[in-house]
Amino acid sequence: MMVLSMSLAGCFGGDETNLHSDFIWDEDLNYVDDPLTHEDSRVFIVGDPMNNLTWGNASWAVFGNEEGGNCCEHYLAGTKEGWILNFGGEYPTWSEDRGHTWNEYLPSIFSQIGCREPKPTVPGQEGLGEGSIVQATNGDLISMGWFPYPSTSGADQFYAFFYDAEDQAWSWCFNRTPEPFYDRSWQVEVIGPINGGIYGNGPWASIVISNFWHQVQNIGGQISTDGLNYDFFSFPDRDANLDVIEVDLTAIDLGPEWDYTKPHKEMRSFPVPSGGLYFPNYFLDGTDAFLDTSLNWWGATTLNGSTLPSEYCSLDSSTALHCFESMPSGVGITHYVSWDGGETWDWQDYNLTDSATELEEWEWHSSGVHDLMVLNIRYQSSEGPDVDLSYHIRGFSESLIPDQKTYIGLGDLDSTSGAGADIRFDFASMGILPDGGAFIAYHDSSDPDPLFAVELLLPTKYSLESI
Repeated sequence: MMVLSMSLAGCFGGDETNLHSDFIWDEDLNYVDDPLTHEDSRVFIVGDPMNNLTWGNASWAVFGNEEGGNCCEHYLAGTKEGWILNFGGEYPTWSEDRGHTWNEYLPSIFSQIGCREPKPTVPGQEGLGEGSIVQATNGDLISMGWFPYPSTSGADQFYAFFYDAEDQAWSWCFNRTPEPFYDRSWQVEVIGPINGGIYGNGPWASIVISNFWHQVQNIGGQISTDGLNYDFFSFPDRDANLDVIEVDLTAIDLGPEWDYTKPHKEMRSFPVPSGGLYFPNYFLDGTDAFLDTSLNWWGATTLNGSTLPSEYCSLDSSTALHCFESMPSGVGITHYVSWDGGETWDWQDYNLTDSATELEEWEWHSSGVHDLMVLNIRYQSSEGPDVDLSYHIRGFSESLIPDQKTYIGLGDLDSTSGAGADIRFDFASMGILPDGGAFIAYHDSSDPDPLFAVELLLPTKYSLESI
């Protein structure tokens, strides 16, 4: 076994006397899933988040492109039913049994009723698509595939894929984009009921934005109220002067579905339980934006007139509002938590200045059901290669101090994001299953393309819905 010697030295806020107070690594763990029943299970090193102390090893099941990724990424998400979703490649894939078996939704060449006529990809260019997927609060799955090289005309194409939770059936629809280049999409639910005027009505709306459009040009996005037919949807300019309203971000008695409605952090928005979608730090002056259930845009603040501390925020079923912000050093992250809708905050610093030269990618997910937050960071180590590291914060309602760190993979590969890079890992992606097990994308020298791993060794107290 290759042993990694890597340090985390930094500043952790809070009362360190509570560290590991209710978690003992060698006593409180159980394999919720037998590693021997997986085709590829690997041992990752686990240690103390405060120092170099190694506690032991834990097995994770490992998967690759065959389970939904592509050359450069996986787009992972989870569902309240325990599905692992992946739309890193051409079509949505999913596993209902912790990765033992996988399904892939392959649409026929015939168009859906009410949808526009599809154009199949050009032979020889299959497998070049990529997409986004997330579960809506009513259990539906909203997703969108982007095909950059689908025809001799060179025009990008959209294919919407929709899973109706009530009917337990998939459907799809071809949608053409209005511009010739779109790039990787991000996707989020707008909490309804939606009275969208020309865009239609429905229990929710689905918004898709382009990584390229939204971050570079702010051209706009796509919106749907049925999960299949998407139309262009404009966003306000970053320097716009909109009327400002106070938005109630407090929540009471959220169901477990709220642990799965979080979009990828690059969507830079989160659903609001009372209805609508909130965009923290959207405008150039740091002001937040809000999209209401009639699909109108506003400037926004919390109920006390404040803005949120970061553009990366989300709620979970515990009603905790989590926000994350890069530290001024560029090699650290601050985790903020509010229990009163953004009025007051607790926080925790993750400072990697002694072991990292820069942060490559990062993502988080939280489970209110298990009072668990997992932070995944891929950083450029001072020794050269990139390191994939995850922190578990168990009992975040009591303390934000992490109680475990795990080195995901070998930590022996230097990769970066973006077209033209020799070795690509375009973005971090992860989720948490209903049984408390995390699944996290990573990259090391064992495979030319990014992998992802599913946690198998869990605290016994998580055994509420073991699969």
